[in-house]
Amino acid sequence: MKKSILILTLLFSSFYGFSQEKDVLYGIRGGLNISNLDFDPEPNFTNEHRNGFAFGFFGELDLTEKISLMPELQFSAEGAKEKSIRIDYIQAPILFKYRITDKIAAGAGPLVGVKIHEENDGFKNFGLSGIVGGEYMITSEIFVDVRYSYGFTNKIDKESDYKVKQTNIQFGVGYKI
Repeated sequence: MKKSILILTLLFSSFYGFSQEKDVLYGIRGGLNISNLDFDPEPNFTNEHRNGFAFGFFGELDLTEKISLMPELQFSAEGAKEKSIRIDYIQAPILFKYRITDKIAAGAGPLVGVKIHEENDGFKNFGLSGIVGGEYMITSEIFVDVRYSYGFTNKIDKESDYKVKQTNIQFGVGYKI
């Protein structure tokens, strides 16, 4: 976990050096999650999706006129509806974005997450996912977006008959400064 915090700190502090030459935006973002845990094989209990929320802050660095890098740090309530299989995270998505028009952008990249709150609940403390999404600028500062993430790592921490992957759809709104 210390390595993750160090990497995130270095990533966000690097914006200061780039801001002299490139356009850098900062902002806040919040949204609604619709997440679930996909069990293989199917579990013998009810596995319904969880409605949760996410909020955080981001930086956006223009690499070219059309391409930007957008690292983010966010809290995200995910997992499934059943209380025993809810998982809350501090996540760091890093999106490589492509501006299709002045108002529309698409992005993709990795997402790393560190589980918070519960200990010894049978779930791993660290997760790696892939994320894709789209963004629409309502004004020059306000945007709405939608993202889909799929977990690459098994969420179960111990020996189990199950392999569990996290999926999440996130609808967000944000403000760029």
